Parts: sequence; structure tokens; C-alpha cells
Amino acid sequence: MSTHVTLVTGASKGIGKAIVDILLQHQNSKVVAIARSKELLETLQSKYGSENFQFIAGDVTDSNISQSAIDLATTKFGQLNSIIANAGIIEPVGPIQDISIEEWKKLYDLNFFSIVQLIQQSLSELKRTGGNIIAVSSGAANSAYSGWYAYGSSKAALNHLIKSLAAEEKLIKAISIAPGVVNTDMQELIRNFGSKMNEESLKKFINLHKDGKLVEPEICGKVYANLALKGWSDDLNGEFIRFDDAKLKDYQ
Repeated sequence: MSTHVTLVTGASKGIGKAIVDILLQHQNSKVVAIARSKELLETLQSKYGSENFQFIAGDVTDSNISQSAIDLATTKFGQLNSIIANAGIIEPVGPIQDISIEEWKKLYDLNFFSIVQLIQQSLSELKRTGGNIIAVSSGAANSAYSGWYAYGSSKAALNHLIKSLAAEEKLIKAISIAPGVVNTDMQELIRNFGSKMNEESLKKFINLHKDGKLVEPEICGKVYANLALKGWSDDLNGEFIRFDDAKLKDYQ
């Protein structure tokens, strides 16, 4: 297998870290990571070595940070083959009249516009390598969850972005994958939202945790990593699919 270079955002913990760990189990797989937690990224580099893992510590909404990561991939490893857009936030959560537009914009800057920016900055290189873009989406894109106006709508916008990209840019592939309800810091945050969500919706997430029904990051992370490394067929291109869908059985 020839060298495969993947850029992973939000790579220092949760699903992002799981993706990095799985990618770097494969020979000739290299990773460039973006996250704000420099210490956690340094720990990953110590584990895997700088010949396999490089990072840029910073906020992916900063165009200089994202451009630096793309430049690092091409200068250090000679190419960029995949982007896994994982970084995201769920807040603000609450009744629509209680949330300022500025809070909405902050969420959209990370969950949506940072990915538009990454695509714009990397497109020529991905077209050169016949690469792919994998977006970490959410079932909230298609379902109403109490108080999740900003988050759910940002993921719906992300799915449309990916579908449009797949239709327009024939030299690359793009797909959007929902990871299920994953055992990460975000879920802990959700369980503590209290009155920001209605009681019924909140109880669902509390019970999933209590009953041990959360997806471990490594389980869904494997699907993202394998999609990056293997690519996918034209019939899946541009689609929004849950990680455990039967269509993805070869990646699970």
C-alpha cells in the first residue's frame, strides 16, 4: 500500500483520537492533526513518532491554522489524501428565544464554516491525489432534539455541503457519516444540560448512558478511518449514512 495522508480535526480526544489511533495501526498511514489541546497532541506524537504523526495546535476556525495543517501534510509527507472533519461543538442549547445570534454564529463557525474553509484550501491537492472528505455529522441533522436548534441545523447544512461537493467535484469523493450516540465528553455535557432541554429528551440520553448503550469511540472511529483509507463506491458518494448502516459493513 502506498502512503496515505489523512488530516483529522478535533483529533486530541473522543472520536478524533480514536480515528487517529486506528489510522496509525495501518502501515504507510500518516496523520496530520488539528486540535486546541497541544499537550494531548504532543502525547500522540510521542506515541507514534513524528515520522507518522504531525500536528498543528490551534482553532480550526482560524484560516491560518487550517492552511498550516494542509501545508504540513504536503511538505512533511508529500501529499494529502483524506480529510476527516470531526471538530464540532453542541452548545448553545436551549429555547430559541434564549440564545443569541452570536452564540449561533460561534457554533456555525466551527461546525460548518471551518469545513467550507478546509475544502476550499485543500481542494486542489485532493483533486491531484484523487482524495476524499469525510464529515462527522449527526442524526440530529434529520431529527428535532429539544433545544438543539443550532447544532442540528449546522449538521443539516453540513450534509448538504457534502452532497453538493460530491455532485460538483468529480475528481474527489465526499461523504457524511453519523456516529451514533458516542461515549465522549459531549455526551457528559448533554446529560448535564438540565432545563436547557425538555425532561423527556434529557432522560433519553441519561438512560442510554445508564444502560450502557453508548457507542465507544473506537467502534465508529473504525468506520471513519477505513473510509479514508479505502475510499468508497459511486453509489455511496455524497450520502449521509449512519456508521452502523449495512451499506458500510465492509468498513465496520
